[in-house]
Amino acid sequence: MKNPFFSALVLLISSSLMIGRAAETNAYFKIRVVDAQTGRGVPLVELKTTAQQRFYTDSAGAVAFNEPGLMGQEVWFSVWSHGYEQSKDNFGNAGVKLKPLAGRSAEIKLRRKNIAERLYRITGAGIYRDTVLLGEPAPITEPVLNGKVVGQDSSVPAVYHGQIHWFWGDTSRPEYPLGHFQTAGAISELPGQGGLPPSQGINLRYFTDKNGFSRGMAPLPASGPVWIDQPVVLTNAGREVMLTRYSRMKGLATVVEQGLMVYDDAQEQFVKLRELDLREPWRYPSGHPFRWTEAGTEYFVFARPFATVRVKANWQSLTNPAAYEALTCLAATRPADPPAVARDAAGQVIWQWRTNVKPTDQKQERELIKRGVLRPGEARYQLTDVDSGKPVELHHASIHWNEYLQRWIQIGLQTGGSSYLGEIWFASAASPFGPWSPAKRIVTHEKYSFYNPAQLPFFDEAGGRYVYFEGTYSTTFAGNDHPTPLYDYNQLLYRLDLSDPRLSLDVAPAGK
Repeated sequence: MKNPFFSALVLLISSSLMIGRAAETNAYFKIRVVDAQTGRGVPLVELKTTAQQRFYTDSAGAVAFNEPGLMGQEVWFSVWSHGYEQSKDNFGNAGVKLKPLAGRSAEIKLRRKNIAERLYRITGAGIYRDTVLLGEPAPITEPVLNGKVVGQDSSVPAVYHGQIHWFWGDTSRPEYPLGHFQTAGAISELPGQGGLPPSQGINLRYFTDKNGFSRGMAPLPASGPVWIDQPVVLTNAGREVMLTRYSRMKGLATVVEQGLMVYDDAQEQFVKLRELDLREPWRYPSGHPFRWTEAGTEYFVFARPFATVRVKANWQSLTNPAAYEALTCLAATRPADPPAVARDAAGQVIWQWRTNVKPTDQKQERELIKRGVLRPGEARYQLTDVDSGKPVELHHASIHWNEYLQRWIQIGLQTGGSSYLGEIWFASAASPFGPWSPAKRIVTHEKYSFYNPAQLPFFDEAGGRYVYFEGTYSTTFAGNDHPTPLYDYNQLLYRLDLSDPRLSLDVAPAGK
């Protein structure tokens, strides 16, 4: 009679030996694509065979290749990626010839054209798919599927109770084309306080439902997607609170309800505080906030995409639409034709904070210049490309103080351009209120959107020399019929080295 314990032991040893041999003789050929400047793996690189088979590097810059019929054969891979380039042969073909062999590897070095460096994908499925297939360690705890999330729209993070609280818009899942549309959320630890260095990765812990899928963080009883703006964190009645403006949508452009929500720690979600008048499009906390002190009073200032709206940094003011102030150079309280610019006795433009007029934005300022009532040298928001001198119109931006430059920096998305909603620009200024010019393009995505970029100041490293920002990589608005597998409709993280001499646009430092 066979001993069942002995049989089980033999089976266990045999299985272990098989696993060991499999690891030693990995069936995959590893292709690693790296940044020639840093040696770091480059995510989102397309490798294409002459048979039009496409493979994309994961967040480690790896491709696990095992294509029947091509192993052991010389294979040409065309190499392409947003903001990076491979050298071309005499016929103008950018790529490499490799001989895939199981258990072997090859490295491809790319020259980075973008000033900013693409680091990794923050959200979605298969972030380190190929790394896992190769049997190599991934830097994050959930490298292939986290919270059953396969796609997520724009991120609006905030540091609350000593942790990073991440919130996103519409969220996709594996089991059905429709996910949920009431804001998703997750938590991660701050670097140095339990979190990974931002150059390595972000361990997200999603708020999930009973099925393990990301759950809604801003539920409302009425139908329609619910989006939130970046939350504002402040102290009220001796405790830390998190406030946000919400929008209930009909489609992508129509707001059918807006209001304020406050985060409920017990429920771990936002709850409705009050509705706001839809006819007041600027009297609420919207855009990327930063703190600013003037004449002893502390304010929250909101970049929309320029710093044109502020409110006192207390609960009573934040929740009172009438307390919001707009920065304007107009003389009249109502629109005039032609408009008049406020000037002092010496003829200098008067910029002032007022509660009875909309903020003067980039578009209106440009119209004032065209009408001849504002001189170009008096403008605050007319960004120009430092290389071409052409105007740069921003759609979305964030503004934060930078210790390394001792200046305020702006990272924003251009409207239009050579890559519609896919180009990111950098500028610096002595004051958060401008003037902002010139600007330098730091990221380009070819025929692909990269919208709603956001600086992550809690990730700044080396005294602010290294700045991190993210955005939504999506075919939306780009007219691209070929979404990038796994990457599309997700968040990409970039790093910018402010010591790069190409960013020395305006060297005069400023006071905070």
